[in-house]
Amino acid sequence: MQSPLANIPPVAKNLLIINILCFIPSLYYSHGFAGSSDPVAEYFGVYYFNSPSFKPFQLITYMFLHGGWAHIIFNMFALYSFGTVVEYIMGSKRFLAFYFICGLGAIVLQMMVQAFEVHAITGHLSIPSPELESSYLIYGEHAQKLYDIYHGNMVGASGAIFGLLIAFGMIYPNAELMIMFIPVPVKAKYIIPVYILIELGLGIGQFGGDNVAHFAHLGGAILGFILVKAWRLQGPKDFQF
Repeated sequence: MQSPLANIPPVAKNLLIINILCFIPSLYYSHGFAGSSDPVAEYFGVYYFNSPSFKPFQLITYMFLHGGWAHIIFNMFALYSFGTVVEYIMGSKRFLAFYFICGLGAIVLQMMVQAFEVHAITGHLSIPSPELESSYLIYGEHAQKLYDIYHGNMVGASGAIFGLLIAFGMIYPNAELMIMFIPVPVKAKYIIPVYILIELGLGIGQFGGDNVAHFAHLGGAILGFILVKAWRLQGPKDFQF
C-alpha cells in the first residue's frame, strides 16, 4: 500500500512531519497531564525583541509550534494543498528558502507593529526590564497592553503559509478553489486578495478577544509577493486544475 506522503515533494513532506511531531508536546500539556502551562511553547514561541523572554532561536522555532487543533489542521492542510504545488514550480531548495523567509517576514512585521504600539504608550521603542515589572503603576490603563506585548508569545506556521497562499495565487491565478460557505468554485486571483484584506481589517481593528497575529500573516504575504516577483515565477501555461 502506497504511503499518503509518497507524492508530496521532499521539503513540504518534511515540514509536515516536523510540524506534527512538534505538536505532540502541546497535546500532552493541553490535556492537563503536566499542569496547565506549556513550557515548550513558552520557551520556543517567539517574544517581542525587547522582552526578557526573547531568544534569537525563537525566530525559527516559533514556526513549528501551534496553539491547538484548529491552528495546526488549517496550516498543515494549506501546506499540503498549496505547498506541494508551489514546491514543484520553485524546486525544493528555493521552496525551503521561500518558506523560511516568509516566516521571518511575518515576525518582523509583527514586531514592527508591536514596537509602534510600545512607542505610542511609552514614547520609546522599548522599556527596560526593571520598569516593565512596575508597568501597571506607571502606564495605568495601557499597562495590560504592554504586559501582553512583553509576556505574550507567538507560535505557528501561518506567516509562512500566507506566503504560500500568495505564491499560489500569483502563479496559478485562474485555479478554482472551493471555499467554505460558498457553493461555487472561486478563482484564486479573486479569493486570496479578499482574504488578505480581511486580515488587514482584523489587524487594524484589534477586536476584543482576538489573539491572532494578523500582521504576522500580512508580513508573510508581503514577503511571498516580493519573492514571487523577484524570482519571476510562473506556472506552466498548459497546467489545468
